[in-house]
Amino acid sequence: MEVLIIVLKIIGVLLLVILSLFLIAVIHTLLMPKKTSSYVAHPDPEREKLYAEKLSKMVQYETVSYPGEHDVEKFEGFHEVLRKLFPHVFSELEITDIDGNLLIYWKGKKQDRPLVLMSHQDVVPAEGTWKHEPFSGDIAEGKVWGRGTSDTKCSVMGFFQACEELLTEGYVPENDVYLSSSCTEEWAGDGCPKLVAEMKRRGVKPYLVCDEGGGIITDPVGGIKGNFAMVGVFEKGKADVKFTARSNGGHASAPTKGTPIARLAGFVTDVEKHTLFKKKMLPPVQAMFKTLAPYADFGMKLVFGNLWLFKPMLVQLMPKISAQGGAMLQTTIAFTMQKGSDAYNVIPQEATLGANMRFIPHQGMEESLDIIRKKAETYDLKMEVLAATDYSRSTDIHGEAFGLVQKVIGQTFPGCAGSPYVMTGATDARNYEEICDNVVRFAPVIYGPEQMKGMHGLNENIETSCLPGCVDFYKNLIRSNL
Repeated sequence: MEVLIIVLKIIGVLLLVILSLFLIAVIHTLLMPKKTSSYVAHPDPEREKLYAEKLSKMVQYETVSYPGEHDVEKFEGFHEVLRKLFPHVFSELEITDIDGNLLIYWKGKKQDRPLVLMSHQDVVPAEGTWKHEPFSGDIAEGKVWGRGTSDTKCSVMGFFQACEELLTEGYVPENDVYLSSSCTEEWAGDGCPKLVAEMKRRGVKPYLVCDEGGGIITDPVGGIKGNFAMVGVFEKGKADVKFTARSNGGHASAPTKGTPIARLAGFVTDVEKHTLFKKKMLPPVQAMFKTLAPYADFGMKLVFGNLWLFKPMLVQLMPKISAQGGAMLQTTIAFTMQKGSDAYNVIPQEATLGANMRFIPHQGMEESLDIIRKKAETYDLKMEVLAATDYSRSTDIHGEAFGLVQKVIGQTFPGCAGSPYVMTGATDARNYEEICDNVVRFAPVIYGPEQMKGMHGLNENIETSCLPGCVDFYKNLIRSNL
């Protein structure tokens, strides 16, 4: 009986402690000022029209790139389009063309803090039936339509136009400015590495690199409304992996157990049902939730604003709530391709399965690949890594360079909160980390649900109203890099 009393007392104390901690969190939440994201793109008809027409002409010139193919002539033709649209840039600045990849140098008063503005020229193929033809560049319904409008000829137009306007004013930057644009980004080709190699040859160490990747995202997390400037501070690693199951084959009329397709199916089901990779909330993700907390309703504000208490719970629940949010916490694997027999009545001698993996820093490439390899072996599958790169280095979210980006975001987009976040996709930016400590991923345009859906999908478009802000951001960043 005495033991039972002691146990009940301990339980009582624990419950009291938990209740006290919860009450502290509630009080902290009640005292947290409520914020509203008020930024919207303000109409500027004259500039909108000018920028939309320039972007339209860029979209009309098809720049689809394919893995392993170097169609230099195509991109040289695109450069002629750029030359006509931005004559001051091409007549007054130093142009270096490396196999269709552009590096443009604008000499500043100083060479202390070189700034690199970058985004890619190439686009993915456009398949399916579109509302507006994919290379029409139609301007309709307040949008520019076509492949590349949001990914990412919008930002290419933005920084070229920013330089064009500053050059027209006779402005000379305080520090060197480089415009960097590859034509192989969509398949992680050698375009950007060639540009970085040229920078190394010149002995240039950029102070800040600003690539595409993040953006002004509308309603970034369920329950949080408005536009938020999400600045990617590092990228997850990635790998394309092939799994192969073999057997003696046979006629489908007399199947045996453990055929190649069955083993692959069992493997996929096992991986989908069980958590193989560690979940952890990294500092940039914590900073993101802290930034977003004041904009949330009470329930989400309670959780996001009190990670000291709720972080373990959020880490476990986030993958179930949001695929994007969950991907920021752990290595992921997505099964994307499968091949078996060429006939319905033939058991294949060999069946294959393709997957794409994305690696998180706390469980990088080698460890993640080893985990999935061991799981595959339990189903008698052979695993082959076709291509792989590890996660990138993270930019210091408390550093001066990141602070500069946040300052310019606040200056250009008043009422729009800036937040670090994890890039679950891949960009050319990772190549610059070899020579630069501060690499961010942020395209200064608004990506609403329609624009997010259109990237690499059907009916890609961008709102014309956000184009003036895009140009202004790059102008302000150039002026602010003192």
